Amino acid sequence: MDLSETVRTGAAPEELYDLVSDLANYPQWLGLVVRADREDETSGDARGSWMVELRGRVGPLARSKRLRMIRTCEDRPRFVRFERDEIDVRDHAPWRLEAEIDPDGAGSTLTMRLHYGGNLFGPVLAPILRDEIRQGRQVVKERFPPSD
Repeated sequence: MDLSETVRTGAAPEELYDLVSDLANYPQWLGLVVRADREDETSGDARGSWMVELRGRVGPLARSKRLRMIRTCEDRPRFVRFERDEIDVRDHAPWRLEAEIDPDGAGSTLTMRLHYGGNLFGPVLAPILRDEIRQGRQVVKERFPPSD
């Protein structure tokens, strides 16, 4: 499953990069991420690693998922990528999150891309993720309103 969302903002690229380059910030603006704890101090991973808890809700039912994510690529202030990187011996479905920031006149445009390579909850998960991403888009737009 691949999802993408774009939002034009009044923020400078550096401001957006500061928001999206640290997963610990995501619970502030993306309801799907209920917790993201940086674990670099204990893991020794200089790239940045986080334990992330995702929670999606369909009516009265909620589903949670914990992932260990690492920052695998960064080009400040234009691009950052996070990928699932569990430290146990089991096979895990891939998760990849990318944020691309393009200067846009008086602000910048943020494009977020999410890839989930598993098939667990496929038809149920996609609409939940789409809805949460749209809500996150609105929060970012309200936080950094475009100038026009």
